[in-house]
Amino acid sequence: MVVNRQSWYLLKETGPSATPLALRETLMQIGNRIPSMKASGKDGWEIVYRTRALLAAGEPVVNLTIGEPDRPTDRRVLDAIHAAAVGGLTGYTHGPGLPELRVAIAERVTRRTGVPTTAANVIVTPGGQAALFAAHMVLLQPGDTGLFVTPHYPTYPSTILSTGAACASVAARAEDGFQPRAEAIMAAQQGTGARSLLVNTPNNPTGVVYAAETVEGIAAACRETDLWLISDEVYDTQVWEGRHLSPRALPGMAERTLVIGSMSKSHAMTGSRLGWIVGPEDVIAAATVLATNTTYGVVPYIQKGALAALALGEALEEEIAAPFRRRRAIVRDAVAGSRAVRVSASAGAMYVMLDIRATGLSGEEFAHGLLDAERIAVMPGESFGAAAAGHLRVALTLADDWLPDALHRIVAHAERVMQQSG
Repeated sequence: MVVNRQSWYLLKETGPSATPLALRETLMQIGNRIPSMKASGKDGWEIVYRTRALLAAGEPVVNLTIGEPDRPTDRRVLDAIHAAAVGGLTGYTHGPGLPELRVAIAERVTRRTGVPTTAANVIVTPGGQAALFAAHMVLLQPGDTGLFVTPHYPTYPSTILSTGAACASVAARAEDGFQPRAEAIMAAQQGTGARSLLVNTPNNPTGVVYAAETVEGIAAACRETDLWLISDEVYDTQVWEGRHLSPRALPGMAERTLVIGSMSKSHAMTGSRLGWIVGPEDVIAAATVLATNTTYGVVPYIQKGALAALALGEALEEEIAAPFRRRRAIVRDAVAGSRAVRVSASAGAMYVMLDIRATGLSGEEFAHGLLDAERIAVMPGESFGAAAAGHLRVALTLADDWLPDALHRIVAHAERVMQQSG
């Protein structure tokens, strides 16, 4: 933007606060990168904003919107963080992460997936979202297209758009149990010339665990169309049925797959912001250059806490996952027999997807009506893309004693809506 001499002198002599508003807006316009990150006029979080406003006003709301473990970080992990901090580990850190933490993550990945992994394949990031951002920034450039499977976590399209690339979705249909089809991926790539594909299993929001044949189909589509695969596996410790298969473990995929990991869900460390990318060494080296110019590393005492958490092994992971396994059964029992609500495929993660299409309402209409009538907040399926229309995502983050009542009220509300529309 060109600033003429007259406006420059006006700004120089009077200062920004005295400059006419219209001129200040002309002089101080921000770039278009942030507005362009929204794929539509909505960001998917409208029901969350309403819920927060009600809670702030003192209204009692049963909040089943956000996927955050309803337990604090383990005391042993907090003790390790505290000891590291007071012990002086408060300075700058090695760009890709503390070497010992990268080794521990690599060993965990090798043990869980069977794919030989070293520290050179790992970069530590400030949370899983930062890992998603870094992965796309490294792989995409303006003019490229990144694909993502929908239903999807709301930041997926905006993360892709933030790179300057275009984004396009591949629908996993309710009729297919929200399992994406290889032919749909190939068609999307051929139609857009896409360079990358983002998938998520176990899946948020659906709770689906991709079947082995689904993962194999995804891998085949990536190999055939020369796609990079970004595999978001932050829920890999929360599998209730079947088995989690990382696509990086399939033939020919380690060299074209980036795996996103995080301590948030597996170790109840959401506020610690500790995630990682696992991938080919040259990609990790490029992500390290990006980190040097963005985050400049991750808080060192938090990294020590993550190292302590990983050292506690699968016992801690199972302890944190256990409530969600129990609550999934509570939801299924509460919904059983309802004509208006049914549980969609839900084999993992800390969510259950409810199909409320029998009510005749969209997920958005139902969720806002439920919040008005019952002061129960759930996420409408449309927040996660059109493929989840007519569904609700219920976060299993309410104590076992309280969850049945909330579910019975949801079902009763749905039954009333269906009767009124019938």
